[in-house]
Amino acid sequence: MSKNYAALARSVVTALGGVDNITAVTHCMTRLRFVIKDDSQVDSATLKTLSGVLGVVRNENQCQVIIGNTVSQAYREVVSLLPANMQPVEPQTKPRLTLKRIGAGILDALIGTMSPLIPAIIGGSMLKLLAMVLEMTGVLVKGSSTLTILTVIGDGAFFFLPLMVAASAAIKFKTNMSLAIAIAGVLVHPSFIELMAKAAQGEHVEFALIPVTAVKYTYTVIPALVMTWCLSYIERWVDHITPAVTKNFLKPMLIVLIAAPLAIVIIGPVGIWIGSAISALVYTIHGYLGWLSVAIMGALWPLLVMTGMHRVFTPTIIQTIAETGKEGMVMPSEIGANLSLGGSSLAVAWKTKNPELRQTALAAAASAIMAGISEPALYGVAIRLKRPLIASLISGFICGAVAGMAGLASHSMAAPGLFTSVQFFDPANPMTIVWVFGVMALAVVLSFVLTLILGFEDIPVEDAAAQARKNQAAQPGNINGASI
Repeated sequence: MSKNYAALARSVVTALGGVDNITAVTHCMTRLRFVIKDDSQVDSATLKTLSGVLGVVRNENQCQVIIGNTVSQAYREVVSLLPANMQPVEPQTKPRLTLKRIGAGILDALIGTMSPLIPAIIGGSMLKLLAMVLEMTGVLVKGSSTLTILTVIGDGAFFFLPLMVAASAAIKFKTNMSLAIAIAGVLVHPSFIELMAKAAQGEHVEFALIPVTAVKYTYTVIPALVMTWCLSYIERWVDHITPAVTKNFLKPMLIVLIAAPLAIVIIGPVGIWIGSAISALVYTIHGYLGWLSVAIMGALWPLLVMTGMHRVFTPTIIQTIAETGKEGMVMPSEIGANLSLGGSSLAVAWKTKNPELRQTALAAAASAIMAGISEPALYGVAIRLKRPLIASLISGFICGAVAGMAGLASHSMAAPGLFTSVQFFDPANPMTIVWVFGVMALAVVLSFVLTLILGFEDIPVEDAAAQARKNQAAQPGNINGASI
């Protein structure tokens, strides 16, 4: 059944307090992400009942509205309702700085920066996988120009990741994008890469008598992210001290002259150390717990998705795949987590007497099982009915344990599903193909059976019809009194 995204957008904006209460909006793969002026004007209860909204996640002045795979269509309609020159309004008083607020700020910066880059990263990684499969099957000969070009195309998003991070972070931190890209470009410049290679071999490298640490910045996230955050403050300070008559040439020159050396000498190495420390912590846990860490992650993954915390692992996965060619903890755990939600949704579709719920569950199951996009199943079925969520968590733990014992690892970071199962194939171990499909089948069957055993409280047809009539009656024809 096709959705009226224009009506949905109007209802969402109204529930958020109207156009005047929204300062910014963007979207990731399944969510509309709003920045709100006055949090008290948001009607979460109404938002959650809107037909087409799978769930709502609140975090201070931010509101995430889960739409599903068709979020881009809803986003276009929302943007058409908002002023083209929308500018965020700064709060009158700055909130008190606490550890919780600092942590939330770091998480928001990381998610806000990385979410727009996910399609390019997935596209590149899947092309690299295609090149690997074509070489493995003998379709393309190793060393052929076609294979080399295909590999380079797939690797572009990873090699120049600092540039992409800088551009995305510049939007997030509201600083000059071209300056951010130019400074990040220094870190991946061929001459600088060559200089860092010499430094790694023991040659002394310095800038203005300050020693430069040997660091490889290609394929990294944290250095460019931290550098762009610092740039947002440097730009404001330089703008404050430069005379108006010199701003067109002196301001950009001073910004680059300050920010680029700072990135090379301090921010870059510190960013690498932070990223390496996070990766080391995650995979030290994996080293100690082995398959159990994959099992635990498989059970926790849907809960992490609910809070948006799953994006925290994105830089770690990217860096690990770039350095070792594969990732063996987080990505394998997602196989069971995603397909278990799909299996639970299939069980709901099988057992429910509610035609609307059946349609929702079938669509959610197809999304989770085929494409690995689990949020429609998570918000549209599992959380809504509760017991299917418990069944999927149990199944995710068991399937994560099996994937961990089998030693499965991903060569890409695409959401695990049938369409992307190739990312777990290891050319050196053909049995990985059997294990991957075995874990996927186990996840669907086990969660299906567990959901039927645990049962769930079905949504009565009359209640669903009444709710649909209520939603339709609540859909406004205007926003803030303005005719749409």
